[in-house]
Amino acid sequence: MPDPDAADAQAPGRPLQQIRVRGRSFMALVLSPEPPLDDWMVALDRQIAKSAAFFESKPVILDCGLLTGDDDGLAALVPALAERGIRLIEIENADAGWAATADWAWPQAFSGGRAIGAVEIPEAPLPPPPDPAASSLVVEEPVRSGRQVSFPDGDLVILGSVASGAEVSAGGSVHVYGTLRGRALAGVGGNRAARVLCRRLHAELIAVAGIYMVADDMPAARLGQSVQARLDGERLVLSALD
Repeated sequence: MPDPDAADAQAPGRPLQQIRVRGRSFMALVLSPEPPLDDWMVALDRQIAKSAAFFESKPVILDCGLLTGDDDGLAALVPALAERGIRLIEIENADAGWAATADWAWPQAFSGGRAIGAVEIPEAPLPPPPDPAASSLVVEEPVRSGRQVSFPDGDLVILGSVASGAEVSAGGSVHVYGTLRGRALAGVGGNRAARVLCRRLHAELIAVAGIYMVADDMPAARLGQSVQARLDGERLVLSALD
């Protein structure tokens, strides 16, 4: 272990460097498998087929409260989830002895989480637009927490608000006529001319063509304001709309 006194001696008169620590919250999904596990996996695959991106890049907690050590398929459960791109950050209500007989990579437990209720799994990332050649899609209802709305073929227009924990994305620009509290991703196919525009900014994340900015990095003067986000070189710039 480094000796702090020795470190000070190496740099006399120099002020100690401060370590900056910031908080950042993410919504974790909770999966609660139940026996028979073969049937549960079939149902999971059906949901993934309907909304392939739902679990993408999402932290997931595996709640084993409905399982026992004698359930068929238990040993293959965690590897099967990994094969489907489901990334576990915690396993709850499981006997640690299962890891000795099952091929499980057991993640370290977290603390401080709280339940927020059921999360709606969309039937599909987005209902198909009535005109396949349309260059924009208008969503008239608010986008609720946990929902993902994606329109890779052009601009996405949200007439309501986007709740925390929700995500909207478009190949073109994203327009939010209400409050943007969730995540908005424009230019998802690499369109650097795309923008994110919203009536009131309280976003968790904004991105244009893969260059993103999280809430902690957004200028305080822009929060709660009408804002557009665009690329300036390799930087994402937020400017006032009015």
